[in-house]
Amino acid sequence: MDNNLTHALDYSEKWLKLIKDPALPDLETAKWIIDESKQNFAEHFNRNWLEYRKSVTESGQWASVEWTGRGAKFQDVMGREYIDFLGGYGMMSHGWANQEIIQAVNSQLLRTPMPSQELIDPLRGVLAKLLAEITPGDLKYSWFAGSGTEAIEAAIKIAKLYTGKSAFISAVKAFHGKTMGSLSLMGKADYREPLGQLYGGQVFHVPFGDADAVEQQLAICEKVGIGVAGVIFEPIQGEAGAIVPPDDYWPRLREITQKYNTLLIADEVQTGLGRTGTLWGVDHWKVVPDILAVAKALGGGVMPVSAVCTTEEIFRPMMYPNPFMHTTTTGGGALACSAAIASINVTLKYDLPRQAAEKGEYIMDKLRQFQEQFPQIYKDVTGKGLLIGQHFHTPEIGYKVASALFKRGVLVAGTLTSAQTIRIEPPLVIGYDEMDEGLNRLNESLVEVAKTL
Repeated sequence: MDNNLTHALDYSEKWLKLIKDPALPDLETAKWIIDESKQNFAEHFNRNWLEYRKSVTESGQWASVEWTGRGAKFQDVMGREYIDFLGGYGMMSHGWANQEIIQAVNSQLLRTPMPSQELIDPLRGVLAKLLAEITPGDLKYSWFAGSGTEAIEAAIKIAKLYTGKSAFISAVKAFHGKTMGSLSLMGKADYREPLGQLYGGQVFHVPFGDADAVEQQLAICEKVGIGVAGVIFEPIQGEAGAIVPPDDYWPRLREITQKYNTLLIADEVQTGLGRTGTLWGVDHWKVVPDILAVAKALGGGVMPVSAVCTTEEIFRPMMYPNPFMHTTTTGGGALACSAAIASINVTLKYDLPRQAAEKGEYIMDKLRQFQEQFPQIYKDVTGKGLLIGQHFHTPEIGYKVASALFKRGVLVAGTLTSAQTIRIEPPLVIGYDEMDEGLNRLNESLVEVAKTL
């Protein structure tokens, strides 16, 4: 056997042994894992990731390498415990390693991990029916993939097929994913400019929360003969910093899109399944979109799965004359669907939207006090439910706060389209004692940072 292949075999067997061992490794092994992980990231994954994620390398003599977690807490490989105020960017809504979801996936794993793709696999149908029952209005059909950006790509295709038009309207600072179509909808130059020409159709960006701007752009497009397939917005902008639009925004979007005969697409990848205090972000304004995309929490923090949901009429071009207009071999596999079915069950059984609403208001009240106490640090606090943005005066201040928190065992992170914003987006199952402890450590961090300003 080739030397590289021999080493690959031995190396994989060593890691499989570590994976199968439920106990924390001993100190010597833990240090080896940390060094090996940093080396692998630098040499084979993304060297600058280590530089950018400074909390990885500034947590002391031994960098933090996550190892295990339950609920709203996790441990690194050294056994150090952290409160998770990040929640996997919304993926961990049900908490780390939710046992009800894991049990469903384990049971399906023992039955069959993936379908034949030729016969009827029941769980795909079950998940589609469940989504039809819990999504707003008459959304009825769903298509499944593995990530949010894939769901947005499917939404783009469905809108084009149904309307026969090609243009889209999105928002400044919007985040819809990073594959080429969804990236075209993004509202920040950093991720667009380096790639040059993106989506072949036209994309117009307008200020988020400004319904007049949307109507004006649609009117211009109509006058000059540009067909707009859809307008796509997040109910509450996540990566922009938990930006909540005016209360009349979504109702007006619904009226405007119907007036100009274009589709209203809700990107619920981050807001869906309870994150903002209602089951869907658009539920705050009792609006029914034409197309809804969901991911992140849909897999329960256990499996990657996403869905795009729409009405029977709009979905028809995906069925007839060719039911294979948009397919993926692994999307909507049995393991992913079992996780999503359990995720929906847990969300409803424990009323996670209500928990998010109540806990979010609890945290927001405390943050507003911090804003008054530390005006030299805070510019604003925004959000709904447990999608909260702390807006600082500069990105440097935000980094200092995040770093001070991490050193105190609380994980937070910035946002991709608003560098001076640090999010608080914990698992929806977080306990009040854990919130209190995290907020106490935030207070200590703010006191420390204030001394440097």
